[in-house]
Amino acid sequence: MGYIHCCGALHHCRTFELKEDEQYKIKELNYLEECPICGHTILQLTKIDIFNQISVYRLNNKKAKKFFEKYSKDIVKEVDKPENFAFRTNGKFYLNYNEYGKKRKCYSNLSSMKLGLFENNS
Repeated sequence: MGYIHCCGALHHCRTFELKEDEQYKIKELNYLEECPICGHTILQLTKIDIFNQISVYRLNNKKAKKFFEKYSKDIVKEVDKPENFAFRTNGKFYLNYNEYGKKRKCYSNLSSMKLGLFENNS
């Protein structure tokens, strides 16, 4: 599953793997049928050649639909979410913050932090 940037946001799109040939070792086609904001159809073709140079082609609306129909016979498979999520681990990022003049790391969530509190000695 891929993303296409349109109207200042990333939108989920369908991703297809195309047949390999002697010039390109990887060819991937991202297709967004309709942008939820503007309603445009967007197609993005990404190719990596044997010298590891990347080329990207992007088409909109009628040209995108015609291009998708033309290359639909070359589609090998539709790429979905990975089946094995074992490679994903929780992040190792800790938020550094300053509480009462001491630097600390937030190991839990932001709601447990007490930033900017003043003690009332009255």
